[in-house]
Amino acid sequence: MSKYLIIGGVAGGATVAARLRRLDEQAEIIMFERGAHISYANCGLPYYIGDVIKDREKLLLQTPESFKARLNVEVRVFNEVVKIDRENKAVVVRNVETGEEYTESYDKLVLSPGAEPIKPPISGIKDPSIFTLRNVVDTDKVKAYCNDHQPKRAVVVGAGFIGLEMAENLHHLGMKVSIVEMAKQVMAPLDYEMAAVVHQHLKTKQVEFFLKDGVTSFKREGGVLNVTLQSGRQIETDLVILSIGVKPENKLAREAGLELAPNGGIIANEYLLSNDENIYVLGDAMAFPHPITGKLSNIYLAGPANKQGRIVADNIVSGNTRKYKGAIATAIAKVFDITVASTGIPEKTLKNEMMPYTANIIHGASHAGYYPDALPYTLKILFHPENGKLYGAQMIGYEGVDKRIDLIATVLKQGGSIYDLQDIEHAYAPPFSSAKDPVNQAGFAAENIVSGKLKIVSWDEIHNFHSENIVLLDVRTAAENELGHIEGSVNIPVDDLRGRLDELPKDKKIIVYCGVGLRGYIACRILTQSGFSEVYNLSGGYKTYEHSICKQSNEDIFEANYITKNDHIYRGKADNGQEVIEGAAVKTIQVDACGLQCPGPILKLKQEIENIKPGERLEQIATDMGFMKDVKSWCNMTGNKLVSVSAEKGKVKALIEKGKKQEESSKKTSAAPAKNKTMVVFSDDMDRALASLVIANGAAAMGSKVTLFFTFWGLNVIKKSDKPHVEKDIMSKMFGSMMAKDAGDLKLSKMNMMGVGAKMMKKRMLAKKVDSLEDMLQTAMENGVQMIACQMSMDVMGVDKEELMEGVEIGGVATYLEEADQSNLNLFI
Repeated sequence: MSKYLIIGGVAGGATVAARLRRLDEQAEIIMFERGAHISYANCGLPYYIGDVIKDREKLLLQTPESFKARLNVEVRVFNEVVKIDRENKAVVVRNVETGEEYTESYDKLVLSPGAEPIKPPISGIKDPSIFTLRNVVDTDKVKAYCNDHQPKRAVVVGAGFIGLEMAENLHHLGMKVSIVEMAKQVMAPLDYEMAAVVHQHLKTKQVEFFLKDGVTSFKREGGVLNVTLQSGRQIETDLVILSIGVKPENKLAREAGLELAPNGGIIANEYLLSNDENIYVLGDAMAFPHPITGKLSNIYLAGPANKQGRIVADNIVSGNTRKYKGAIATAIAKVFDITVASTGIPEKTLKNEMMPYTANIIHGASHAGYYPDALPYTLKILFHPENGKLYGAQMIGYEGVDKRIDLIATVLKQGGSIYDLQDIEHAYAPPFSSAKDPVNQAGFAAENIVSGKLKIVSWDEIHNFHSENIVLLDVRTAAENELGHIEGSVNIPVDDLRGRLDELPKDKKIIVYCGVGLRGYIACRILTQSGFSEVYNLSGGYKTYEHSICKQSNEDIFEANYITKNDHIYRGKADNGQEVIEGAAVKTIQVDACGLQCPGPILKLKQEIENIKPGERLEQIATDMGFMKDVKSWCNMTGNKLVSVSAEKGKVKALIEKGKKQEESSKKTSAAPAKNKTMVVFSDDMDRALASLVIANGAAAMGSKVTLFFTFWGLNVIKKSDKPHVEKDIMSKMFGSMMAKDAGDLKLSKMNMMGVGAKMMKKRMLAKKVDSLEDMLQTAMENGVQMIACQMSMDVMGVDKEELMEGVEIGGVATYLEEADQSNLNLFI
């Protein structure tokens, strides 16, 4: 009779035990688990905390008693294996409750110890309101704390899949949730521009999040826990969830001399054997060559662990007959209303591995647009630029994301290509899909690129283009262009393009963009077949570009919150800053723009608002999430009032009140001339910077709204004196070496005398009791002077947001021009 020991009783270990019994009725099978529970649904833990799953018992799939009764497997909970004696094929076990140790022999040993949460040595991390979430015991502690203390505010440290699931569930309980993430994005398996979609969705849910920032300390002050960040910010909270990440639990394996990977995983061969022929390994602790890169990697997912368990059991009983092919890390998560999924490897990994690849992004709807409630999606695939071999995919949407990522993962796991995506036969009816499913569409678009019918550029490539030899061509409608466009582009709608070809130079590179990429492709084909040789389409269109370049983080949105003695949270000012209208009911009409893609919702709004009277309201619902931003801009441009806008389950609902007639608005404007002042600060000469701030502070003191737009060398004026370390490319470092470090390092435009003149000026100002430049900057901030740093200049000069003073906004020329349009004084310094 064979004797099998299994260390670890969750997904992988429990699967091995069950399969072993089905294959070998006579074997002695013992499973050790140092905790209290086995075979529990750890993926469901966040949803139990958030009261989405009400019944705790539903998380417990098996118990030691049920395992014994049905499978005749002896389960020893609260028993921790503390040593493996490979020579004598035995383990040393400690009873966690009594401390007693004993030895158990084996014929075959299975290691499924899982992974452990990372808890960095941060000051104050042992506060009783700080938790990790890895097992049922952790879950019970968090649940009990929430029930007993009724926390109003929560901080989630780490924005991976589990971190965002926890953020959503704490939000579901009514807490104000803040997320802190050291990386520049959430959800590491996603590429940046895909994570940007998640960032914008989190904003619609009023979740506060800090990117490129980490926790330096926790400090208890009475009933409040203060969380201090690397940026110097402090967040007051009642509860902290640490979701920084996990690492393989390898102590036993390391001490037993089993071979480990550089990342700490226990190396397994194709039969899931360690370097000991009697010890198998699986689950989170195992390192195995990735099917695409060939590099040893860990896959922290329940699905692969269960499949590995079945293979291990078969090989133990049948003598290593089944081979494991590896996992491609297919993962999915619900983040509030959206579904986020990925499979294979992201673009950043392909870059690091220096593998040749092409990436393309498409946008579309979850099903036929003419059927109600077609919701948007974004799909990115990565493939070999010549043969089309598939490397990976990422998808974000509201419906049908799971089935699409599963289809792509199946092709990817079989070593397939973009051509296999085209050939997938899917079930089609208008409520479920389109005749050409998104997966097919991704394959068709990729073929156009591989075959040379289309050249593409990505959002980050176009964002860095500033050349006289490049023409940016916007082929959207004029109305779309007015709502937002890439700086420096010319607008020729695609339907007018054939008649206006003579307006475009044939000796320059032409980069075409539209809303999502389709009209851009049509325009590229027109141009390419009309004698234009260097024509490129913007992958993902303006939608991806706009998501990627706009502000990603969502800091300090709870700054005005305070908790009163009645234990309720209040704000120091209105949530949306809009006037609340009370009194008589206002006539409101409803407009359904669902299924329409940009600019459809705006055109529909423009058409319908003509049919109502000033003062009446129009409520429009759209499934294009870009409508949430566009409707604000449209109202600002047209003189109509945006009463409210919200997003829920993939639908944007906007309430617009029709403004007075344009001629009346014009009279009102002329009767009250603007008092605003704007200045472009181009220079970093100390005396010119002083002049701009003297004028700004004087104007602010007289009641004017003042905006300073810092561009090129002027960026040096608003740099922090204690800038954090920022990783930069070679060109950025070169520019940095030529630029002033901060306001205190500026030189005089005349008689600088290698810095002596600047020192003399500072000494003279001190003697005459004139504020220093640094003090003037602080005063300007306190006086409400708006300071905008030019995004384009920052990119060219290699200046990162983290180098700039707190309170400085990032914007483009359109932001400045909007302010200048409302000003009666505009200066260039």
